[in-house]
Formats: sequence, C-alpha cells, structure tokens
Amino acid sequence: MLLPGGTGRPPPLNLTHRAPPWREEYLGQANLHVFEDWCGGAVGHLRRNLHFPLLPHMRTTVRKLAVSPKWKNYGLRVFGFIHPARDGDVQFSVASDDNSEFWLSPSESPAGAQLVAFVGKTGSEWTAPGEFTKFSSQVSKPRRLMASRRYYFELLHKQDDRGSDHVEVGWRAFLPGLKFEVIGSAHISLYTDESALKMDHVAHVPQSPASHVGGRLPQEEPRADMLRPDPRDTFFLTPRVEPSSLENVLEPCAYAPTYVVKDFPIARYQGLQFVYLSFVYPNDHTRLTHMETENKCFYRESPLYLERFGFYKYMKMDQEEDGEEDQQVQRRAFLFLNPDDFLDEEDDGELLDSLEPTEAGPARSGRRLPLPAARAPTEAGATPTAPTSPGPAHQQTPRRSRALSWAAKAARPLPLLLGRAPPPRAAAAQQPPKVYVTRVRPGLQAPPGALKPLSPGGPPWPPFPGVFLRPRPLPRVQLRPPPRPPRSRGYRTGGSQATEPRPPSQAQATQGSQEGPARLLGHAAPTENLNTSSETRPVTSFLSLSQASRPQLPGAEEEEEEEEGDDAAPGDEAASEDSEEAAAGPALGRWREEAIDWQRTFSVGAVDFELLRSDWNDLRCNVSGNLQLPEAEAVDVVAQYMERLNARHSGRYALLRIVNVEKRRDSARGSRFLLELEVRERGGSRLRLSEYVFLRLPGARAADADGDGESPEPAPAASARPDGRPELCRPLRLAWRQDVMVHFIVPVKNQARWVAQFLADMAALHTRTGDSHFSVVLVDFESEDMDVERALRAARLPSYQYLRRTGNFERSAGLQAGVDAVADPSSIVFLCDLHIHFPPNILDGIRKHCVEGQLAFAPVVMRLGCGSWPGDPHGYWEVNGFGLFGIYKSDFDRIGGMNTEEFRDQWGGEDWELLDRVLQAGLEVERLRLRHFYHYYHSRRGMWGTRGSRGRKGARREGP
Repeated sequence: MLLPGGTGRPPPLNLTHRAPPWREEYLGQANLHVFEDWCGGAVGHLRRNLHFPLLPHMRTTVRKLAVSPKWKNYGLRVFGFIHPARDGDVQFSVASDDNSEFWLSPSESPAGAQLVAFVGKTGSEWTAPGEFTKFSSQVSKPRRLMASRRYYFELLHKQDDRGSDHVEVGWRAFLPGLKFEVIGSAHISLYTDESALKMDHVAHVPQSPASHVGGRLPQEEPRADMLRPDPRDTFFLTPRVEPSSLENVLEPCAYAPTYVVKDFPIARYQGLQFVYLSFVYPNDHTRLTHMETENKCFYRESPLYLERFGFYKYMKMDQEEDGEEDQQVQRRAFLFLNPDDFLDEEDDGELLDSLEPTEAGPARSGRRLPLPAARAPTEAGATPTAPTSPGPAHQQTPRRSRALSWAAKAARPLPLLLGRAPPPRAAAAQQPPKVYVTRVRPGLQAPPGALKPLSPGGPPWPPFPGVFLRPRPLPRVQLRPPPRPPRSRGYRTGGSQATEPRPPSQAQATQGSQEGPARLLGHAAPTENLNTSSETRPVTSFLSLSQASRPQLPGAEEEEEEEEGDDAAPGDEAASEDSEEAAAGPALGRWREEAIDWQRTFSVGAVDFELLRSDWNDLRCNVSGNLQLPEAEAVDVVAQYMERLNARHSGRYALLRIVNVEKRRDSARGSRFLLELEVRERGGSRLRLSEYVFLRLPGARAADADGDGESPEPAPAASARPDGRPELCRPLRLAWRQDVMVHFIVPVKNQARWVAQFLADMAALHTRTGDSHFSVVLVDFESEDMDVERALRAARLPSYQYLRRTGNFERSAGLQAGVDAVADPSSIVFLCDLHIHFPPNILDGIRKHCVEGQLAFAPVVMRLGCGSWPGDPHGYWEVNGFGLFGIYKSDFDRIGGMNTEEFRDQWGGEDWELLDRVLQAGLEVERLRLRHFYHYYHSRRGMWGTRGSRGRKGARREGP
C-alpha cells in the first residue's frame, strides 16, 4: 500500500495484530530502520521525528543484536522475531549509549509488545559496551519462553553527538551466576523481507506500542536508581526469627580477622588506610549512575581517555562479508581510533591498514614496495621484523592487519592509551617509530626521510602526534563543491566531514595537497614522491585530517605521476601549492560524503566493572556505590546455611527470597557474612532471618591472633569438610541485638530552622517505624534564635535529653557531653549531624552493624547539591567523612571518647582522629553506603556564629 499522494501525510497509525507470513530463509537477520540527522539522546526524541516510524532514511538488516555504526545524531529501530534455543525462564538486558528500549511480545504479534528493559529516559543515561547491569531498568524480569514458538521484539536506540555509540541486547537463563550474552544470528529472524520494496511502501511496517505515536508511553521513571523500591527499605518491619533458635545451627568458631590492627601503632589520620569496604548482594543501586554524566571515575580509564577514545576498546568489530572488504580500506576521520585497531588477531589475514600487502595483489595496488634487503617476502598475514633504526620509505616493512604498531611489542613499553595489550612478538630488532592518524590506506608509498627526526640528532617522531603540545599552523583546505555526486557502494551516506570508501585503483594515489600540510608542520623532509601514505603524516587538526584524507578523483592520477619527480623545499612552496590546488578548480577540491556502515555489528562480553574494584576505602571516586557481591557466591552461602538450618529444625523453614547479604573479606582466614533472608515457617507467616556467619577457610587458625586469650573455643586447625572446602560456622561474640537503645547525639547552636526540621524528621521516624528504643540528645550552646528545650518537649519523640552548655560552639565537647549523659554502657551512641535525612531503616542499620567489643559503624552519607532534595537527589557520597559514627558507649569510653583538648575551638579532623583510636582498640569499622541517607545542602555563611559577642571569643563561621 502506498501513502496517499505518494509523499503525503501518513494514514492513521494502528497497532499491527497479525504478523506477515514467515519463511525459513528469514533466519539469521533482523530488520533495521535508520533515522538520521535527528538530535537528542532519548528514545522519546526519536518518537518526535516526523517520519518515525513509517519512513526511515534507510531500511536494511543486521545479523545480531549488537550494532555500532560509529556515527552521531541518529536513531535505530531493530525488529523481528526471537527464537529461543530451549524452553525455560529467560532474562533480557539492554546496554547502549545513549538511551534504548527493548520491547518483547508474548507472541508473534507486534500489538502485544511490552517494555521489558531500557536504558534511561532523559537522554543523559548511558552504559559502556557490555555493561548490562549498570541500571536496574536494564534487566528484565524472568520470562517463560518456549523453543517451539517465535516472539516479536523491537529495539529502539537513540544516539546524540557524543560518546561511543552502541546498542546490544543480551539474554541469559534465569540461573545464579550466569552472564548475559549478546543475542546472535542463530536466534533471530526477519519480520519481513523489505529488499524489493520502495521506500514509500509502508503497509508492512509493524505498528507496536513501542513505535505507535499514539500509544501509551511508560510512566515516569525516577532519575536515580536508588529511588526505586527495594525490600531492604522495609524489611525491618518483618518479625525476626528468635536468635535463640539459631544458636545451634552452625558450629561455633573464634572470630579474629587479620585486618584488625589492635595495638598497632597508627600515625595521625592513618586509620583511613585500614578501613575496608563490604560487598553487597543483591544490587542496592547505591551507585550514582545519574551523576556519571559529569563524573566517570567509576571506570578505570581517565576522563581524558574516555572523551577522546570512548569505550571502543571493549568492542570487537565483526568481520565484514566477502566483497565488502574494499569498503573498509579507508576509515573516516573521527576523534577516536578505530576500535579494531586495539585488537591483534593472529588469525586475521586481511591487510587493510598495512602500508603494502606482502603478496602481490593486483586488485588492490599496481605497485609493490621493496622490502628490506635483509628480509625475504613473507606470507600474507605474517609479521616481519623491523629494522633497527628509522629509514627512508623503501625500508618500511609491512605491518600486521588491524593492529596499530604503536611500539615494538617486545622491545619497548606499550603506550598508556591503548586497549588490551597484544601478545609479545619474536622480533629481535626494534621497529622504527611511527606516526599514525585515524585513517589508514593501503598501497601508498612513504616519502624518503618521512620518518627522520624532528631535528638533527634529536628524538624521532612523538608516539602520539594527535596530542598537541604546541600550536601548529593549519593548512588551507579546499571547500569547493564536487562536480558530480559521490559513488555509492551500497550504504546510505550522510555527513560531510570525512570520505567514502573508493575503489582500489583510486586508493593508490593521493592528491597533491597532502604535501602542503606535511611541510607546514615541518615533520617531512623534501620529497620527490607525492604518493605519501597518510599513515606517515602527522595530523594535528580536524581540518588538516580532512584534507590529508580527501579522496582521489578519477583522472587525477596522471597529474600526480607528473609531479612525482618534482623537488620542493619544505617551506617555500607550501603556500604556492595550495594556491595551485585552488586554481585547479573542482577537479581537486571535492568533498565526499561519509560512508556509514549501519550493518556494523560487534562482539562484546558482559563487562563487569565491579570485578575491577577492590575492598579498600576508595577516596578518589564519590559516585561509585557499594561493592557488589557475585550472585553465585551469595547463593552458595545461603544454600549451605538453609541446608544446615533445615537439618537442625527438620525442614521447618522455607526460603522465600534473599533480601540482603553483606560480606567482609579476609583472604587469610575466611569471610564474614551477614545473611538477611525472608523465610516462611511451616504453617506460619513470613519471618526475617538476620544473622552473622563465618565462612572459614581450610587450615585457618583464629586463636593465634586473639592475643587476649579470651576466646571460649579456638577454631579447629582445618575444615571438617572432607572435600576441603570452606565451612560455615557461627562466629563467637558476633551477634547483634534488635532491641538495643540508640542515642542520637547532636550539638546545636543558633540553627532554629534546622533544629525544627531535625525534630520533625525524628518524630516521623518514630511514627513510621513504631520503634521506641531510641533517644535524641541535643547539646545546646546557648542558642538565641529558638527555645530548643521547649521544641524538644513539643516533639513527639519516645525519649529525649536536653543539655545546655555555655561558650562558643565546640563539636567535640558537645558530642562528649552528650555521650556522658547516657547512663547505660550497653547502649549505642550515634554521633550525628543536624542536617541529615534519615531513611526508615536507619535504626535497624545501626543496630545490625554495631556489636559490642567487635564492630563500630560509619555509614557513608550522600551530600546533596544545591537545589537538590531527597525526591531528586543530585550530589555525591561523602567518602572522606567519618563524622556520622555509631558505637557502643562502653567501647566509646574504653577508647577515651572525643579529643576535647586538641579540638577545643575548632572542628575538622576530629572524626579521623577518633577513627585512629577506634581501630587501635581492636574494633572493626563497618563502612557502607546507605540508601536514602542524605546530608541536606546548606550554606556555611554565619553558621554556628553568635549574635552579639558579650565579651566572648567569636565562634568559627564554619560547619560540618
């Protein structure tokens, strides 16, 4: 069916309920519709396109659900059918830069498509290639699929003008520990064959809820993943299994981790180096993914590297089809290197980016470069050894295909800005230094002396000519329109900043204007041959890069042949040659459109950047969340515990779900786990199991490190398991109390609005949790802007204390006075700040991570930015601060309390000094980022200041 009038307005869009007849030859591909020249990074921007979804710029196919055209400002719509390999529950995940959506129908009908996974909604969200678990929205819920059926799918992707463009869909069986794998050609098929249809034939284009402009779009999603519901937030309301019924489930064992630094001399503020992080499962989404548009410190690469090269080194481009090899000869001049050049494939026989094939190839080049006299011609794909020193062009040796030889692999170190290192080579001699650009061509001869040093006796060319250390003159670029349209080679074209692949016969020559830029830059010696390889020319700007890689036109080769014998001085004739080129007219001044390979697919593994992190307290990155515990490890520990639990209680408990698992690693003796499981008692209701267990390593001894000798029962010398695997045991003296009293100690002075807000939040906490086992202790330094005691009495708190002190505000003295007012030594004191938003489970979190004589708790708070609030949190984790600190009062008194002498009239550093003494006393400090735990933004102007001096010394105008 044609549109009315051929190009008129489309007819009303309706959902497609029946798919067209399917054929067996459709297997192995999926339909791809391309919408070019459309800005924005959100899928919603793609839906606003006037021609979406019926009239794309191009219709083609792809062979796997992993596409990377390496272009900008476009949108993709991939659709077809998925063919499962077997029956079972399957999880899907999508990764992309920028946003994407993956829709799946429970049948082959497009009308039933449902959104199952997506990356972002605003256009600012993105993932690295293969990063399938960055956002919670990326991973779908398990879906039951059958191998005998096919399922309609639709993948929408939007790319703006920044980043490493890619989109891929992975799937996995719903089993613990399995990684996502990209859906390949064996499991996809076309929706219909569009190869014989005109572009205005639209009746076959499927209309689904994903593409229908009038369809109901998903509801607004929270921008921060941490705002999504999580069972941890309310699990404290579930009744707890009595700890007494769990005492004999596991054998008791002594617990003395090796990382405890009891009595170890610690220099001032050195305790930060002895605080380790815990691993968490499932993902609590404390990673601030919505803040990574400004801060990419979570990834190992530097921001400069990511800005210049992106994430392409994680992607391996798939091989091109036969007959399309020539189209990959030239690569467009972009700001990043071709990702294939980061890989060194020993089985790749192509020599696309070598200076010259080692075997005669008449289809590619009519001439051959002479090889070094000491070397015989090698087989295609081999890597000959290089000469020991730079030489003229006739001494150049061919390079391996698809591998940038930045350095002699076995002779000198690899550059820092490369991807994974290639294997070492057997070359005994050092290769000459080379200079590279982002476009390479075959069959071009380097000029004599092109690799000479910059100055007599000076160093050779720099290894990174694209990094500009000094300004350089820019050559003039001819901007004349081409006299005839560029030659198409089967791809849609777009853009005007680079070139299109040309026939091999044209690739032998280069326009004479290349000599000008090289001479202006001063790197090339006088030459008699203008067939200069662009690979041996330094390019320092996008204009010169475009000029150096301008396509050779038919009929221009004769002109270059005439100029080959001309000598030219490096500086005298550069401008004159540019003038001659300008006078030559359109024959030498044409611009060709870029060839975009919309069918370019790639391979990528499930990149788990979490595995690259360590458990040391990283003070450099303030957007990364808690460390993620591998699913297989968490499930294995839970399975062992449930087996022992039901063996003890005759199958009394059934596991419903794993709510939270926390692991503190000790590589010498074993790992401590906090298991929080939702179980159902036989014939009863749901219960909460929350206990510490210890996974003891075989042969580990804990009594050796317990210098006090108070351990009731030393650990056995080796694991009792016959297979020698680590065994679960119950760590002695490591049990937390659910009903222990928690005292919030807060010093205040002249902060009326914040005191009122704090009391309102604490009253709301009491109302929401129904927990009466906490108290608020306010230490007031003669506030004049409100009656603090009266506000305390009016607040609906279960318990409170009011202390009044005179003089200037002193945080250390105020905290110490508040702790001294607590009578019960077996209660917890939480050193607090006034500008804190508490999550509902804060009391439960403090109690779980404070164990008398063993554990103290220093939660990491998220410091909100200006204009941000808990409903839309923008900010960073306060990874350096330890001012929010929970500890048993008996332990606090044992270490000597706050240092009130040294920090009398100042604060800033008193928390680090306290941390040093806590660690020296033999306590562990648990360090976790808490969900919904915020520090409100506030100005420090006039903070804690006094109104009227009254002859006293003025207080500091600063605050925490």
